[in-house]
Amino acid sequence: MTFPLNTWYVACTPDEISQGPLGRQVCGERMVFYRGPEQQVVALEDFCPHRGAPLSLGRVCEGKLVCGYHGLEMGCEGKTVAMPGQRVRGFPAVRAFPAVERHGFIWVWPGDAAQANADLIPALHWAQSQDWAYGGGLYHIACDYRLMIDNLMDLTHETYVHATSIGQPEIDETPCQTRVEGDEVITSRFMSNIKAPPFWQMALRMNGLPDDQLVDRWQICHFTPPSHVLIEVGVALAGHGGYDAPDAVKASSIVVDFITPETATSIHYFWGMARHFKPQDEALTAQIRQGQGNIFAEDQEMLERQQQNLLRWPERQLLMLNIDAGGVQSRKVLERVIAAERTAQTPATATA
Repeated sequence: MTFPLNTWYVACTPDEISQGPLGRQVCGERMVFYRGPEQQVVALEDFCPHRGAPLSLGRVCEGKLVCGYHGLEMGCEGKTVAMPGQRVRGFPAVRAFPAVERHGFIWVWPGDAAQANADLIPALHWAQSQDWAYGGGLYHIACDYRLMIDNLMDLTHETYVHATSIGQPEIDETPCQTRVEGDEVITSRFMSNIKAPPFWQMALRMNGLPDDQLVDRWQICHFTPPSHVLIEVGVALAGHGGYDAPDAVKASSIVVDFITPETATSIHYFWGMARHFKPQDEALTAQIRQGQGNIFAEDQEMLERQQQNLLRWPERQLLMLNIDAGGVQSRKVLERVIAAERTAQTPATATA
């Protein structure tokens, strides 16, 4: 096991289950997501107890999940409730996973259901405020989820991978600072009196600010287990206080990264940007979503090819530099969380 299980992951977005059930693999578990009789989110094992067909190939009828093979009907708790012409209430139940709809996402707990607590879902202030706008998307990427965390906690790659959008030499030239607060890892970089790169020139224009003046730029990456990375980013016209500048002279956002392991070498990557300027401008939201989507697409080939190399040469040791501190510390937090989870499971396993 390379990822925590007793925790909340983003499984999908509400629109993905608006027309019917959705099959998705999370942390090695094949699940089906749909809406029950009260429109609540339901997550079950994607396995029909009759003949083993994927329940995700079925349909939802009056809040019941109907298998698309022989019409067996499943209830929200994973129990078979009916089947045309058959007596099936003695069928064994399939596994039900705790699932919660919150902040515009559907979250699932792939581990011990008895430990699931909805209060542990991250509090996202930007998702609950009319002063912020959010737009994002989903990529399926064939890489270990930890490689994506490394990527997001070390933004020096922007100079090279994203040279035409958000990259610039000053990122390399400005050292970053990393600190650990409990299970949170924070890596920050502040750049002063620099030219804004193309993406941020666009953001300044859209916020009614000049795009040809020098700016102060910031990047503050926050990692929290199991695999969430929220990055405070923005630019302010130089000389007004940078990160602390008034809203009238800056464009600031939070890059949202929810990384959900599918398998040991593949992920569902929920990406987006929460914007703290002109939140009612839907056209701007769409424009930023497209631009950011293009930026993240540039990461995909790099990460997938990196994963292929690591699988091909597993014996090779990777080098660690000071720019890797955020990723290194994030992995240490993950190792601690996973070790604690394993230790907690050991007594129960021994008793069984």
